[in-house]
Amino acid sequence: MPRIDLGAVAENSGCSYPPPFAEICIGATWRKLGDAAGLTQFGVNLVRLPPGKWSSQRHWHTDEDEFVWMLEGEVVCVDDDGDLVLRPGDCVGWRAGAANGHCLQNRSDRDAVYLEVGSRRPQTDACDYPDIDMVARPGEAFYRHRDGTPYEAADTGGAG
Repeated sequence: MPRIDLGAVAENSGCSYPPPFAEICIGATWRKLGDAAGLTQFGVNLVRLPPGKWSSQRHWHTDEDEFVWMLEGEVVCVDDDGDLVLRPGDCVGWRAGAANGHCLQNRSDRDAVYLEVGSRRPQTDACDYPDIDMVARPGEAFYRHRDGTPYEAADTGGAG
């Protein structure tokens, strides 16, 4: 069983959302632990979310499960059920296909750290952003307006 050397796993940052949706999400960093272990069916990221930042825009996936386990600090989980404060040891998850838009917001004054686990199905998964005029279609590496018109490519790197 290979041990993952966290110090050897590259730290990533950025956001692939088009303006103006990227700004609130830029600043988070993550280490792709699933990639470091050679996993192919699901991803595992160690995420550090600074104060005032969001993990993503509120969204839900058609074909990918998501799971979060808090390790340090505090975030507010925002979804269709309302706001829920998550602290170390708390877990939350969303089943693929459940139209419950969600994101994590760091409203505290210190970094929050959590594990994020999710399916890897980019060829079949679509993503809906219920609060904004944005969707992602299966197999596409860019975002569209709800009417199908593509957004111009963002150049801020990383996840979104």
